[in-house]
Amino acid sequence: MTNLLIQLILPFILSAIIVIIITVIAEKYGTKIGGILGTIPSTIIIAFIFIALNKGTDFASKSAAIVPSEMGINIIFLLTFVNLSYKSIKLAFIGSMIIWSILSSILFFIDITNIYLSITIYFISTFIIFYYLEFIKKIPSTGKIIIKYTIKKIIFRGLLAGTIIAISVLLSNTSAILSGIFSVFPAILSSTMIISLKEHGADFAAGIAKSMIIGSVSVMSYAITIHFLYPIVGIVSGTIFAFIISLIITTTLFLLRQKIR
Repeated sequence: MTNLLIQLILPFILSAIIVIIITVIAEKYGTKIGGILGTIPSTIIIAFIFIALNKGTDFASKSAAIVPSEMGINIIFLLTFVNLSYKSIKLAFIGSMIIWSILSSILFFIDITNIYLSITIYFISTFIIFYYLEFIKKIPSTGKIIIKYTIKKIIFRGLLAGTIIAISVLLSNTSAILSGIFSVFPAILSSTMIISLKEHGADFAAGIAKSMIIGSVSVMSYAITIHFLYPIVGIVSGTIFAFIISLIITTTLFLLRQKIR
């Protein structure tokens, strides 16, 4: 019971804080910075620590193999959300979740356990969709926005993100493939997009989505690192080393952000 509560409470609190920080940074400093910093590994760390503790490092390593390809599906989720966001929030959320569910189900039945195939799927998806948003649709990044913050507004952001992510982490501790899929359930992505769209409109949401696509490399690299290191060095060392690598990648992307439109 205590373990279950920890698995729910920690992701809830952490994700609520993260989404609040992401949206505030994006509003104050622009979508480039908010989107990139918003994809620093967070709930995936908690999810895989508990998966490894409950099921073992070999199980966690196998689960992590599908994460890159699932991140590729998350990129498609963002594309769908962006395209539908110009119609309505409800349509954008429902439509993108339907696409995510269909594609994730396909991944589940294919039973991808080859990390290299998974990485290939991620890069193909990321390249095509970023190229489409950057050079065809020409989505611009948005600068800072003047906004008056209230306690009610901050609480809403935290509750929305925390609830979605607590549910996704709870579902992550199942089979190896499902664990990998739900460990990167687009909870922070969806809650950030909903808040951005609701408060600032479709253009702002599209701008932050484009930056999140680039920033997703850090989450993907985290999964790859624990896939190889968990069985060799264990949970603590594997987690620390994977997080350091993801931070290096995030820092590099942050320094290169001016290259994005």
